[in-house]
Amino acid sequence: MECESGPRSMRTSSDIDIGGRGFPIRGSIVRNRNFHPDGNSWRAGCLVTGTSGSGRRPGETGRARAWNRAPGRPHWKTSRDPDYETKKARIEHLYAIADGEVKPDDDEPDVVFCLDEFGPLNLMPHPGRQWAERGGQHKDPGREPRPRRRATYTRPHGVRHLFAALDLARNKLYGHIKKTKNRSKFLEFCRYLRTLYPPTIRLAIVCDNYSPHLTTKRCRRVADWAQANNVEIAYTPTNSSWLNRIEAQFTALRYFTLDGTDHPTHKAQGGMIRRYIIWRNRNAADERLRKVVDRANVA
Repeated sequence: MECESGPRSMRTSSDIDIGGRGFPIRGSIVRNRNFHPDGNSWRAGCLVTGTSGSGRRPGETGRARAWNRAPGRPHWKTSRDPDYETKKARIEHLYAIADGEVKPDDDEPDVVFCLDEFGPLNLMPHPGRQWAERGGQHKDPGREPRPRRRATYTRPHGVRHLFAALDLARNKLYGHIKKTKNRSKFLEFCRYLRTLYPPTIRLAIVCDNYSPHLTTKRCRRVADWAQANNVEIAYTPTNSSWLNRIEAQFTALRYFTLDGTDHPTHKAQGGMIRRYIIWRNRNAADERLRKVVDRANVA
């Protein structure tokens, strides 16, 4: 796979030390100045062995993995949001309020929700760990071959979307499964979150800048609803959805609910997700759950 290089890019071949932490790599690298304002962004996806720059070779995955795990490495996908620092500081302040590190002022929220959509939810076989008969040279001679995962060339059942929110104060996860993902469904879920607390308690909802979450010149429903219902909408900067703490919860949901499954209907898949949310809220201190969430959480 060749790396694309624009008119302001150059290719070098040398030994490099990733992040200055002792990860020497020999290979052809594209230095693309179009990804970072300072003109010094390196793309891990453009690491290839040799100097020809043609195709993948054995060991390339290991090199990319070493790059991604190198401490202090530069990140090529830097947010270009002009208000990045302001938005990031506001979200971190809301997290400090939710964690009890900062006492909120009179006009600040007392409860913080992290909201996002998970999906689309397809009816398809999901890879993952599961119990299975041993294969290879150790398999039972009389056992039939393992069934292959079914093909899903057509999916006539459509998709579903999970609207989910994490209450940082109560450490509870809430979720509604919808057929569509638009501004009306977003506001419908926000109204449900508003009913969980008295109207006098100010809420804050942290979400990304996905278009149905925003207030536009043509549609001010989100801003008008938030102002009328004592709610603050805090948006994460562009390309910075990692600031939303619910992303780690989605990792756990996928691990415990979808990996290794093949649900026949959306009703069965939705029932599994609902049962997981109930179990998760009752066992928030579960060691396996905390391990998955802590490994994925960076906010």
